[in-house]
Amino acid sequence: MEIINKIIDLFGLSLIKTKDVNLTVGAVIALVIAFIATGYVLKFIRKVITRNIPIEDQNKFISIFQFVQYLVYLFVIMFTLNASGVNISVLLTASAAIFLGLGFALQQLFQDLISGILIILEQSLKVGDIIETDGKVCRIEKISLRSTRALTQNQRVMIIPNHKFLSDILFNWTQNSNVVRDSVAVGVAYGSDTELVKQLLISCAKNISGTLNDYEPIVMFENFGDSSLDFAVYFFVDDAFTVLRIKSDLRFEIDKQFRINNIIIPFPQRDVHFFNPNA
Repeated sequence: MEIINKIIDLFGLSLIKTKDVNLTVGAVIALVIAFIATGYVLKFIRKVITRNIPIEDQNKFISIFQFVQYLVYLFVIMFTLNASGVNISVLLTASAAIFLGLGFALQQLFQDLISGILIILEQSLKVGDIIETDGKVCRIEKISLRSTRALTQNQRVMIIPNHKFLSDILFNWTQNSNVVRDSVAVGVAYGSDTELVKQLLISCAKNISGTLNDYEPIVMFENFGDSSLDFAVYFFVDDAFTVLRIKSDLRFEIDKQFRINNIIIPFPQRDVHFFNPNA
């Protein structure tokens, strides 16, 4: 019993004692144990989270995870000291204004970092994906924790803050598959042989370099227009960045084949009738 009392007295021995702070040996021991336990828990959490993340993204996540670790250890220190009887209200009061100011100043940065972590964890975006955002089509070149670097079709670099991917509408053209479908619309004169038009459009789409032969082009008779019969030919490619060039080549080929087969692409026409009440 005497030994137990001595241990209790040892734990209650004050190392630092002031008016507001009383740091005892027991509080220090509790703090060390809490640090060790927290380290094991954080290491387990990191291993669980990163096991399904690609290797190239693991280092990005680990770097931000280290920052999170510092925050966790800070809370562990405060909680352990408070539970051990140390009055930490003085520290909290002194640092509250600082943390509040930093929070407002770094609000946008934190949004970008959290968005970057979610992108990496969910794998909603990957390097090489073709996306459409703000009306621009671009290819993802690099994903970092704060921003994403993308290359547009005219070879311009876009730096996109990561929070934009959570707050704005984003089209990922290649998330399900690299195969992308696009179309070219064309109108022909009334009275044209529609079956011939269909065969010519299919043939043109098949003969253009870059379209996929494994996917049959589709021709849709879309509308009876004011001045034309409106058609669209749908084709498939495996590189969305080549679509603009392919659509241009396809239009050249359609124009050539229509001329050869006497298919007329009309321009808008209006019939104007004059009425003379005195005639």
